Amino acid sequence: MAPADNGASTPEDDDPFGYLYADGQAAGATPPSGGGGYGYPGPRSYHQVRPVGERQYGQQPQPTAAHGQAPQQQPQAYGQPNAHYSAPETLPGGAPTTVTPTQHGGGGGRGRGPNTKGLLIGALAVVAAVVIGIGVAVLGGDSNDDAKGDAGGQPSGGSQSVQPSQTASKKADKPADLPKTDAKALKLEGGTATASDVKGAKADGGTYVAGFNQVGAKLTWTVNGIPKDGAYSLRVNYGVPGKDANATITVNGKVQTRPLNMKNWSGAKEGDWEKGWTKTWSVVQLSKGTNAIAISCEQGNQCDANFDQMWLVKGTNG
Repeated sequence: MAPADNGASTPEDDDPFGYLYADGQAAGATPPSGGGGYGYPGPRSYHQVRPVGERQYGQQPQPTAAHGQAPQQQPQAYGQPNAHYSAPETLPGGAPTTVTPTQHGGGGGRGRGPNTKGLLIGALAVVAAVVIGIGVAVLGGDSNDDAKGDAGGQPSGGSQSVQPSQTASKKADKPADLPKTDAKALKLEGGTATASDVKGAKADGGTYVAGFNQVGAKLTWTVNGIPKDGAYSLRVNYGVPGKDANATITVNGKVQTRPLNMKNWSGAKEGDWEKGWTKTWSVVQLSKGTNAIAISCEQGNQCDANFDQMWLVKGTNG
């Protein structure tokens, strides 16, 4: 479309309010009246060609046809550049052409917001690391405490370990088995003799000492291996015919003040030798090594009894 050529003036020279000034009035400007225009008289059109891109960004398009009418736009094919459009970046003070890549975008087109899933996973990893570190520290502290306890030489259970010297000492202090004997090993005097016709004797073969029923009857036990001087308990297995008996004890030729008490502890009826087997004891003072213990029937003793076995026990308890 070719613009009209109405003179040398340009639209910039038009002043719609020229009638208010002296120079405008001199140029023929009149105030608006009726339905007509205002400013300088007469409709005007201008012939002014602008190169593409000279138009300033943001201004409204200026009329190039009749005054007050916008030029008609030719239809533009989709995707083709507009000859009347200038990109903002080509103008002075326009927007920069460098495009800053989006930092949070994962790849193509549109940027993304913060990666909250990644932040959550990282936070959980930090918490897990702290928990593991605390657990390792606690376990390490316990191990160190155990190591310190071991280094101090104190057993964890509170009991002291037995040293070799203590073990040897305990073995040395353990009392040795004291001697024992039966009817066959005794020295018999005063009408005493071995027999086996009464049942119930504990000696080998049921053998016992009989004939201890008169003054002068005597049996002697020679004891070897006494560990030290002291009081010992003499144990005697005997049998009575349903009635009490007693005898005199002599140790290394010294008569003991208390007799050997041989009561009818089994409660047998008088004359029942087989039911009358029982045991008694008496305290004797022995010396270390070998000792002679004699049981005899003396004047004043009740001496009707059979003797089966004898043995010694440390101490004075029966």
